[in-house]
Amino acid sequence: MEATAAELPESAPKAATALAPAFATVEEAVEVLRRGGLAGFPTETVYGLGADARNPEAMARLYKVKGRPAKHPVIVHIGAAAQIDQWAREIPDYARKLAKAFWPGPLTLVLKRAEGVSDAVTGGQDTVGLRVPSHPIAKELLHAFGGGIAAPSANRFGRVSPTCAEHVHADLGADVDAILDGGPCDVGIESTIVDCSGEQPAILRPGRITAAQLESAAEVVLAAPGEDAPRVPGALHRHYSPRAKVRLLKRTGMIEALTTHKGKRIAALAMEVAVPRLPQALLIVEPAVAAEYSRTLYANLRTLDAAGADVILVEMPPETPAWAGVLDRLRRAVSE
Repeated sequence: MEATAAELPESAPKAATALAPAFATVEEAVEVLRRGGLAGFPTETVYGLGADARNPEAMARLYKVKGRPAKHPVIVHIGAAAQIDQWAREIPDYARKLAKAFWPGPLTLVLKRAEGVSDAVTGGQDTVGLRVPSHPIAKELLHAFGGGIAAPSANRFGRVSPTCAEHVHADLGADVDAILDGGPCDVGIESTIVDCSGEQPAILRPGRITAAQLESAAEVVLAAPGEDAPRVPGALHRHYSPRAKVRLLKRTGMIEALTTHKGKRIAALAMEVAVPRLPQALLIVEPAVAAEYSRTLYANLRTLDAAGADVILVEMPPETPAWAGVLDRLRRAVSE
């Protein structure tokens, strides 16, 4: 993590060069954020592109670098559950129970925003997404910074999320001012998002934490999201997409697809058993264990994409609660 870092001039943060990433220390990343710059940092889910959530100019730059639509909200990362009242109002008891049970961790709570929370964070809505990450470097960064850090995934909008520091540098290059290297992410897909702005909680984006776990901790029954549910990150029909076309198929369909894509460079992400007639560079086989599969999902899609695949065939995971987050990401990756 503490390899080398570019010196920061007094006037502005220095951008990483296109040739060598500026793997920074936490202290240097804090200085970048305080000066209105952007810092890539690890969380247990994916790497985030951090900006001072109270700085309008920093937020404007974050949206520009991401290529993110102005009405697409971002999640504010905070250092502790005790800070929740600085960002939200009218917090239900069940939301505090969820925070107590799962923070720090891969859970985002969507709450009615407090006075002074910027439209740049909320996408113009009356709600704000909050999370306390559990990654030790993210915790250290938030403690040292002392405020909220807005942090969507540290990649161009709509593409495959980054799960290591090298992914951040490859995607953003000189557009990010510092990168903290915390190694591969442990969870590997984005947080579960729960709407806590109404009488009952509702899942707006599935993730590692399941519906059953949420109901047990909140001691209330989950509701189905309504048509007027808040907009949240990662909910567009097409998202998390590599450059190659992705097809999500059962195993028999994958075998058939090998014969129907003549002239195309085919790659495959399979489960447990290898797909015949594919070269090693275009085949990845993962265990049918949700936690292990999700940890490497994005890295595997990036690897097959970088191998020059025209089409990536992905074997359909089991449709069980433990796999809900993975299935959500894969279905959005293949949406036309």
